[in-house]
Amino acid sequence: MKRKLRSNFDYGTSRWAVRRAQWRALGLTDEDMEKPKIAVVNSSSELSICYSHLDGVAKVVKEAIRAAGGLPFEIRTMAPSDLITSAGRAATYLLPSRDLIANDIEVAVQGALLDGMVCLASCDKTPPGQLMAAARTDVPTIVVVCGYQPSGEYKGKHVDIEDVFLSAGHVLAGKLSAEDLKGMSENAIRGPGVCSGMGTANSMHSVCEALGMTLPGAAPVAANSPKMFDDARRSGARIVEMIRDDIRPRAILTPGAFRNAAMTVLAVSGSINTIKHLQAVAVEAGTDANVYEMFERLGEKVPVLAAVRPNGKYSIEEFEAAGGARAILERLEPLLDTSVLTVTGRTLKENLAKVKVADDDVIRPLDRPFSNKPAIVILHGSLAPDGAIVKLGLTEGRVQKFAGKARVFETPEASVQAVQKGEIKPGDALVLRNVGVRGGPGMGGASRTVFALDGMGLGAQVAVITDGQLSGLVNVGFVVGEVTPESAVGGPLALVENGDRITIDVEQRTIDLEVAPVELETRSAKLKPRPPTTDSGWLSIYERTVSPLSKGASLLGKR
Repeated sequence: MKRKLRSNFDYGTSRWAVRRAQWRALGLTDEDMEKPKIAVVNSSSELSICYSHLDGVAKVVKEAIRAAGGLPFEIRTMAPSDLITSAGRAATYLLPSRDLIANDIEVAVQGALLDGMVCLASCDKTPPGQLMAAARTDVPTIVVVCGYQPSGEYKGKHVDIEDVFLSAGHVLAGKLSAEDLKGMSENAIRGPGVCSGMGTANSMHSVCEALGMTLPGAAPVAANSPKMFDDARRSGARIVEMIRDDIRPRAILTPGAFRNAAMTVLAVSGSINTIKHLQAVAVEAGTDANVYEMFERLGEKVPVLAAVRPNGKYSIEEFEAAGGARAILERLEPLLDTSVLTVTGRTLKENLAKVKVADDDVIRPLDRPFSNKPAIVILHGSLAPDGAIVKLGLTEGRVQKFAGKARVFETPEASVQAVQKGEIKPGDALVLRNVGVRGGPGMGGASRTVFALDGMGLGAQVAVITDGQLSGLVNVGFVVGEVTPESAVGGPLALVENGDRITIDVEQRTIDLEVAPVELETRSAKLKPRPPTTDSGWLSIYERTVSPLSKGASLLGKR
C-alpha cells in the first residue's frame, strides 16, 4: 500500500486549491504535485569560497530527485564562513548563525509540510545547523558533503588557509613580512570548498558520516570532484527511497550514534567545536545523550589513528585516499555500536562489512596508533566546575602542567594588543573572559590571541584560559577553551584578578584558581550582574534565549 504523504492535501480543500494555483504558475503539473516533495537545502553564497560551488551541487541533486520520482524544491539558508563572517562584532555572529540555519530550514520545511530534505553541507556551521533541523523536524534527511578546497604552494612550500591564519601572528611579531603573507594568501586556496585541514568543517563532515546521516564513504571528499558529484547524485535518488520507507533522523540519531561520532572525532583529533555541535543535535533529537561525558569517558579508550594537518604531516587528500571517515569507522569497529541504523536503511555493521583501509600509515590500526593519549580532554576544578576543554592532538612535546599568574582581559583586541606590546611574559596565565555564549553573545574567538602568542614565540610558555571558542584549525600553544560556567553568568572566571595564581594539570584533568575561599566569597558579593550586550537584532534574541554549553548552546535547552 502506498504511504500517504503529509504534503498531499485533500482534493477540493482551501490548502489544496491555493497551493495548486501557486505551483501551476511555476509550471508544475498535477502529477508533480502528487510526488514526494523534497527540500534541497542550499547555502550558496558569493561571500565565501566555501559555498561558491553549491549551486552546481544542487542542480545535480535536483536532477537525481526528479529521476527517482520526487519533486525537488531548492531552499536557501544563510552561509556563515568562519573566515568572512568573523569580521563583525569580534566573531560573535558565528555560533548564533548555526541556530539561524536550523530555524531557516524549520520554517521552510515545516511551513510547507515538505516530505524530506537533502542538505548540502559545507563550512563549519552548516553541518550542525542542518543536523539540528533534521532532528527537530524529523523528516527523512540525508546530508551531502560538498567537499574541501585544493591548497597550493608558495616559494616551493605547501601553503593552505591554516598557514595563512597562523602566519598573521608572525607578521605582528615581525618574524614574517607582510609581502610574504600576501603571497601565501594568494596561493593558499586554489578552488571552492572548505578549509583543507582537519578543522571544524572536515571534522563535522566526518561526524555526519559517523552519525549515519550520509551515504557511506562521503567524507572527506574533494569539492567538485567526480566522487562528490556521484555522492550527490546517489543521495538525491536515496532520499526518495527514504521517504517511501519512512526512515527518519530520530531513528538514526540515537545515543549509540553520538558515541560513534565522539569516537570518530577523538580518533582523527578533530575540532573541539564538534562537542557543542553534537550536544546541540542531541538536544534537538530529544535524546538524553550527554556528549561532554562521552568525550570524557571515551577519551581514555580511543587512540589517535590519523594525523591530518594541522595535527600531523598528512594532507586531507591522503586521508581521503586512505579511506577517510569510513576507514576510521572500520578501524574503530570493535569499540563502536554497530547496530545503529543509517540513511542506507542498513546498520553500521552492514555498511562496514567490505571496507578496507587503503593505507595503514595514514589511517593506523588500533594496535599501532599515532598516540594512545586522548586527543581532547575535559578539565574540571575550581576555575571550571562544569568543565573546560583542551585539545592536545598528538601529545608528544605538549605542555601538560602549568602554574602562573593571571593577566585578565575582557576583549580579544585588548589581549592581542598586550601581546604585541610585549606585556605578556613567559609563565603568565592569559585570561580572556566575557566571550562565552552569553557574554559574547555567541562565543567570541580566542584564536587571534593564540596566534599572536605563537608569533612571539610564547605559545608553549603562556597558558590561555577563556570562556570563548577556538578555531577548529588551532593546534598550537597551551590553550584551555570553553570554560564553564562562563564569566557572564557569574562563573569563577568572573572572579579572577590580575596576579591570581592559576594551576593546570592536564594529566589529572584539573584547572584551579588558587585563591582562598573567603576571598572569593568577598569578590563574589561585589560582583554585579552583567547587563545585556545589545538590545536589538539577532544577537539580542540569542543572548536572551541561549542555553549553556552543556546543552550545546541550543535555543531549546533549559537555561
